[in-house]
Amino acid sequence: MAVVRDLRVLLRFGNFRRLLAVRLLSQGADGVYQTALATYVVFSPEKQTSAAAIASAMAVLLLPYSLVGPFAGVLLDRWRRRQVFVHGSLLRTLLAGLTAVLMLADVPDWLFYVSALCVTAVNRFVLAGLSAALPRVVDADRLVMANSLSPTAGTLAVTVGGGLAFAVRIVVADTDAAVVLLGAVLYLCAALAALRMAPGLLGPDRAADRPRLWDTVAGTVRGLGAGVRHLTEPPRRQAAWALASMTLMRFCYGALTVTVLMLCRYAWSSGSDGDGLALLGLAVGLSGAGFFVAAVITPAAAVRLRPGGWIVVCSAAAAVLVPLLGLTFAVVPVLLLAFFLGVATQGSKIATDTLVQSSVDDGFRGRIFSVYDVLFNVAFVGASGVAALMLPPDGRSAALVVTVTFVYAAVAATMARFARP
Repeated sequence: MAVVRDLRVLLRFGNFRRLLAVRLLSQGADGVYQTALATYVVFSPEKQTSAAAIASAMAVLLLPYSLVGPFAGVLLDRWRRRQVFVHGSLLRTLLAGLTAVLMLADVPDWLFYVSALCVTAVNRFVLAGLSAALPRVVDADRLVMANSLSPTAGTLAVTVGGGLAFAVRIVVADTDAAVVLLGAVLYLCAALAALRMAPGLLGPDRAADRPRLWDTVAGTVRGLGAGVRHLTEPPRRQAAWALASMTLMRFCYGALTVTVLMLCRYAWSSGSDGDGLALLGLAVGLSGAGFFVAAVITPAAAVRLRPGGWIVVCSAAAAVLVPLLGLTFAVVPVLLLAFFLGVATQGSKIATDTLVQSSVDDGFRGRIFSVYDVLFNVAFVGASGVAALMLPPDGRSAALVVTVTFVYAAVAATMARFARP
């Protein structure tokens, strides 16, 4: 396979192997930690979980990526990236250990959320640093290959970490604190892996005329505004509509995710948290399988239908399948829906990425993707908030399912109008 061959080529670079080890350990720990946080909020026996609690957890997991993300690069261009990996991973080790203690202690919920918020905020710096450091460990001819494979490997590590967390929670220890401690150990391993690289290896190079930090931050804000204005220009209107459509589809996916969480916790658990937790793990796995299928079929579909046309197909299919399968609130149909929505959501995201990359001038591309990142995560958090207002305790809300259906249909109709060559 071409992917295996490319990976074999990249692994010949010793420093790439070391950086990849940091990524896999770090993102594997993220998968463990985030799953432990979600299961603690949703399945903790001493808690009466509500959709509002789930919305709070979503905000903790995602908002740092939106608020800190656009400015992380400003600091990463001033700090040694290898030191960011070492100190950031050590800090996450301590904070994850603190989270485990707070889970076991009788403390206010806000204190637990502050601890978790700090962990996810540090993650933003580490992930951005991993991408920024890639050009320092491979040559220019293989940089595109590395940019394709390295983040994909990280995503797989998150998935494996989540699966490991579910297995530990169900089979080994009936406590989320033990799972969080496992995440802390993996963060520590990431710090030790980073120590294998020389302090100055990953940059950045020190510039004599480096601007002041505040001027750089202000310039970042102005740059984001310029990126938004760039999107409104006529040649890039289709990319702007694709971004808006992807934001709405992410909103729908988030609202249905909270619905599935509540169904697993109450409607499908049969009085046993283990049953609901296993079903949640299955739903996450099926959705992840849908993401993989989308990555396989989208390139050919986007060539045949054009990226905008593929977004129309994905959103229209979702508009049909959500009421057909979702209104049953039964295990098998909803699990099938999780798979199909994984395909539709990721397929639309890949098509949107393609439209933005092909339509936006290179000088604005980074800023547009920063805006994209903010919209993507804020939509998910906003969806969890709306779900908190609409969902009953058992997660069965026909009104929410119908609302999501109309949003998908509106996206399909709008993109059908603007998705023209």
